[in-house]
Amino acid sequence: MISATNITKSFGTLEVLKGIELEIDVGEVVSIVGPSGAGKTTLLQILGTLSKQDGGIVTINGIQTDQLINNQLARFRNRHIGFVFQFHHLLPEFNALENVCIPGYIARRPRREVEERARELLDFLGLTGRLEHKPSELSGGEQQRVAVARALINDPEVILADEPSGNLDTENKQELHRLFITLRDRFRKTLVIVTHDRDLAGMADRIITIRDGRIIAKA
Repeated sequence: MISATNITKSFGTLEVLKGIELEIDVGEVVSIVGPSGAGKTTLLQILGTLSKQDGGIVTINGIQTDQLINNQLARFRNRHIGFVFQFHHLLPEFNALENVCIPGYIARRPRREVEERARELLDFLGLTGRLEHKPSELSGGEQQRVAVARALINDPEVILADEPSGNLDTENKQELHRLFITLRDRFRKTLVIVTHDRDLAGMADRIITIRDGRIIAKA
């Protein structure tokens, strides 16, 4: 599903990733852990095609992502990868339903189809009565569930999450953790989660530890 071979990345003279080698199977839940500044988020951004590596190859579903250019890359990301971030990144002027629909509209899918799927996802996530609420009217846990629905709207094979429980209280963290397992079991999604949360990391099939730009453990 995901293959990263000898990935390097520097910012100026700072070498952030130093030859990362990584293989992730279909339907696998992988947590990436390590101290701040280890290169976890940089690696996630490269896997998600949000940033380009200086060297090495990333392959997702048999497609070498660095060979894609401009609109090709944007279409690939929109169709095959869903993102969940610590700060949700919901658009404040749109309600929950509209926020979830946006990637579907960008993919030029039929509006009716997108909205129907968005309602199904929000219902599945326990947000049936919150569709018309804007982000400022939602709790932190509700905002994160909207973000998860948005990540799923185009039925991507891969979900990438960067500190997804970082701003949640204990109850909402536990709920999010259970949700990620459901995504794997029910929807057969491949999940890669960068986290400092030991409980979240522990629910993964495998924990990858990065330190100083190198993978030092794969458990």
